[in-house]
Parts: sequence; structure tokens; C-alpha cells
Amino acid sequence: MIHHFSIPASNPERVARVFAELWRGSLFPFPVAPRSFIVLAGDERGTAVEVYPDDVCLVPGVGEAGPATPDASLAPWEVQMSERNPAPRAISTHAAIASVLEEAEVKAIAAREGWRAVTCDRGPAFRVVELWLENRVLIEVLTPSMCGRYLDFMQPKKVAALLGG
Repeated sequence: MIHHFSIPASNPERVARVFAELWRGSLFPFPVAPRSFIVLAGDERGTAVEVYPDDVCLVPGVGEAGPATPDASLAPWEVQMSERNPAPRAISTHAAIASVLEEAEVKAIAAREGWRAVTCDRGPAFRVVELWLENRVLIEVLTPSMCGRYLDFMQPKKVAALLGG
């Protein structure tokens, strides 16, 4: 089960605000990296997304683990933030998320932001709204009416039957 994930963005605050809207969640500045934000869905699983500036990448820390820091800062042995230039235009990471919003609402947000959104039927598997954050980072949005089919399909036997595993 995924509790949180991170994505890059040219405008992290804008992307984080859209996630907060999709989830009707809470948005906070995230002090581990300048200009980054975290959005909490407010659900029972602690679902969250961290949105980092796209010129920052995560790199391993160094040394052995020590005591916890008293605040949200990172110790040297924990993940570190490193700048990269130039920022990549497209990435291979994507996520499928559930939203409390319906399809038309998701598409209205995309239209307002000037981002691509298209409803896709993944054949016998499920339907999603492909929401392209900043027209480069894919988030597959499952509306309440789409979640049942997704959950029904995403079982090992059904996936194996489709993919030949």
C-alpha cells in the first residue's frame, strides 16, 4: 500500500493546490526542500503527495543513522536534496489516485490550469482520467464511479489472466 509519493513540478505550489483540490485535502509548505509542498488527503491511511521543484532530486544520505532531529530537518544519513540542471521535461514516474471529484470536475480543473485531461478506458482493466500536471507529469485520476472497476480488476489472478503471467 502506498501512503505517500513525490513528484517534480515547475511550479510546486500550483501542482500541490490541484492535488489538495482533487482530494479536498490540506496543503502545507514542506521544509525539507525550498519551494516544496506536501498535500495530505486527510484519509485513514495518511495518504499524501510531496511536490518538489523539478530542479531538485533525491539522493542517498551518508553515514550511519543517529538520533532523530527535533524538527522536520534532515540528518546527514537521511535522504538529501540535490539540484540538477537542466530539469527533465518528461518523467517515467506516474501515480493512480482516487479522488472524491467526478470526471467533469477533474476536467474542469485541468481546463482552468491549461493542462491536458482525457478519459481513457484501459480495456478490460479500468477507466481513468489522465491528468497531465503541467502537461508533463501523468496522474491517473480514479473518480468514485471508476474506483470499483479498478479495485475489482487489480487482483493477481485477473491481472495475470490479462498479462499472461
